[in-house]
Order: sequence, then C-alpha cells, then structure tokens
Amino acid sequence: MSTEHHTPAEEVAQLANPSAPADAIPAVDPRLLVREQGLSGYLSEFGRKMKAGDLGSVPVVIGLIVICGIFQGLNANFLSPENLTNIAITMVATGMMAVGIIFVLLLGEIDLSVGSVSGVSGALFAVLAVTHGVNQWVSILAAVAAGALIGAIHGFFFARIGAPAFAVTLSGLLFWSGAMLQILGSNGTINIDPDGPVGQLTTYFFTDVAAGYGLAAVAVIGYFLASYFDNRRRQAAGVPSRPVSEIALRTGLLALFTFGPAAVFNQYKGLPLAVVLFVLVLVGTDFVLRRTSFGRSIFALGGSVEASRRAGINVTGIRIAVFAIAGTFAAVGGLFWASKIAAANQSAGAGDLLMNVIAAAVIGGTSLFGGRGRTWNALLGVMVITSIQYGLALQGIATPIQYMITGAVLLATVVIDSVTRKTQKTAGRA
Repeated sequence: MSTEHHTPAEEVAQLANPSAPADAIPAVDPRLLVREQGLSGYLSEFGRKMKAGDLGSVPVVIGLIVICGIFQGLNANFLSPENLTNIAITMVATGMMAVGIIFVLLLGEIDLSVGSVSGVSGALFAVLAVTHGVNQWVSILAAVAAGALIGAIHGFFFARIGAPAFAVTLSGLLFWSGAMLQILGSNGTINIDPDGPVGQLTTYFFTDVAAGYGLAAVAVIGYFLASYFDNRRRQAAGVPSRPVSEIALRTGLLALFTFGPAAVFNQYKGLPLAVVLFVLVLVGTDFVLRRTSFGRSIFALGGSVEASRRAGINVTGIRIAVFAIAGTFAAVGGLFWASKIAAANQSAGAGDLLMNVIAAAVIGGTSLFGGRGRTWNALLGVMVITSIQYGLALQGIATPIQYMITGAVLLATVVIDSVTRKTQKTAGRA
C-alpha cells in the first residue's frame, strides 16, 4: 500500500490528467505552487516575473515615489495635506475617464472621443438643469445615458459596420465637440448650482474624522474576512491557498494605504466625496473584469479575436458594450469636470484632457496592445499625471513645458511596454 502523499497542486494536476499513472510525477505549472510555498514562493515568483519582463506596476510605483521625492525636495508644500487633497480631488475626473479607456485598451483598440463626449455630457446636464429647470438628478441620468448611447453608437460602427475604431472615434471627437458648442449656444458658459449634486461632487467633504478612518477600517476588515473565507473554501476544495501569514501581510499593507490617506485628508478638510466615489468605481470595475464572464471575454478578445469567436464569445456585443462603457465613464468624468470649475463651458473636453486620459491608463500599466491591464491602473497613472502637473505648477513651470514633460513620461511608458512584450515573447510568456 503506497504511503506517498501529493500536494494539493499535484492532486489538481492528477485530476486534470486522470490517464496518467498515479505514481508519475505530474507536470505542474510552477505558478500553482506559489501559494503553497508562502512568502518565499511569492518572492521566487516575483523574481521569475522580473526576469521574464513582466514588470507589472513596479515601474510606475517607483516613478511615483521618485516624482514625489523630487518635488518635495524642490517645494516643501508638495506633500502638505492641502496639496495632496487637491491632487486627489483633481485626479478623479481624469481617472473616471481613464477607467473607461482601459476597457477599450484591453480590446487593443482606442477611443479618441472621450474628451468631447465628456464635454457634451457636461453641457447637456447644464442646459437641462439650469436653462430648462429639469430636476438635477434627472439631468445627471440624462447626461450619463447620453454618454453611454454615444459610446454604443461608436461601438456599432466599429463592431457591426467594420470601420476602424480610430477613424470612428476621431470622427466622434469632431462631431461631439461641435454638438457641445451647439448645446451651449452663443453664451458658451453655463454656471451650475454649487450646492447641487454635481456641484458638490468635488467640494463636499466628510469632515468627521471618523468617516475617513471608519471607511479605511471597513476596507481592511472586509478584505481580511473575504481573503480568510476564500482560503477556507480553497482548502476545502483541495486547491492551493494562501497561508495566514500572507493574508496578514496583505491586510497590513492595505491598512497602510488606507489609514495613511485618511490621516492626510483629516489634517485638511476631511475625506473628499470625489475620492470615495472613485474608489468605489475602481473596486466595482475591477470585480467586473476579474470575476465575471463579461470581463474574461474582454481579456479574451484582447488576446485573439478569432479564438474568442470560435470559443462562442459574442464579439460584436462585447465590443459595443465596451465602447458604451467608455462613453459612460467619459460622461461621468465630464460631470466631475463641471463640478471642478462650477460650470459647463466651451473649453470642456479640450486641451490636453484626451492626452492625459490615455496617458493615465497607459502609464498605470495597461498595455496599448490589448489583453493586459486592470482598472486600478487608472489610479496609479492619474496619480503620476496629476502629481507632475501640480509639482510643476508649484515651481511656476509654464504649460508648454508641462506638456513636454508629460509627453516624455508617456513615451517612456510606451517604450517600456514594448520592450516588456518583446522580453515576454523571448521568455515564452506572451
């Protein structure tokens, strides 16, 4: 009677290949053993990824630390609670739009219309709520629905008609910019109610210190409980699971990144509503991408359209839905911009907004080539973009120089992405 024991990962491999002899050594993907090996396994996995060129978010995190260090050295006010709070609030509008762009980039496509869509949505809200006196909540729903419809129209021409997404959305950029000017009329600017729901998107703060710390505590406790019970389920199923020490370490890191910002916000005006909404969007969209069949279909399309079609994925429907999502978040971002300037005007959606949205997604780690990225990349990328802008502004650097520096950072990120893909192909991971 054999007394040989197998690890859960080996048992999974045996189940996957029942025809193999019971005493044979199964071919197990080393990544399945990571959880069994604990922290040492993750360190080995991290080293393997670095050698294979799978850098993940490491470059952008290091870059953000360097940026903060440089600007803090140049101006002691850069890391002040007031400046950090202003950065956090300002980045939300661009970040919301970057979330939508990430969905499109995961397909390996691009949407050049998000800036003008944000402008036309903000203008539509202002005209309905201010000019025509429509209920503000109804006006918000109309503006967001308009963004979704516009995105679906773009997706229809791309997915159903077969027109290139670049050409379709470039046409949309021009068309919806003109539509925004037409909606705003000859005046060109419509001031919104600063005490209304849109006006308070970027001006409302939860002033009670318990709000910030309470939300951080809920996030940390919720993460720990979710991880713990997920581990219990995995152990019961006999598949690799995280050791308790790793769960504790991850929970501690999350506590650092939640209670830290909460302490900073509480030193100024409190927890900004805009930041709370942005985090909720990131959590929700990340769940959709990683935990639903819809999200997995998006990644599959970004990897291979033909393989996805043969697997039974509704390619046309997914593509239209993704562009509708991009339009929806463009509209939401437009409302945040209207809140920031307390008005809808002709400059909305213009200037460097489109560049910053795409740059935020790409700098954060989303690949331009499709199939790789997470919505949390929007947070990292927009933090880099907005930190650079605020840091340069504190130094009195002219806007043209800000454009040049931001463009150089974007180019460096694209180069890193391209080199990473080549390295992964060489390592057999692409």
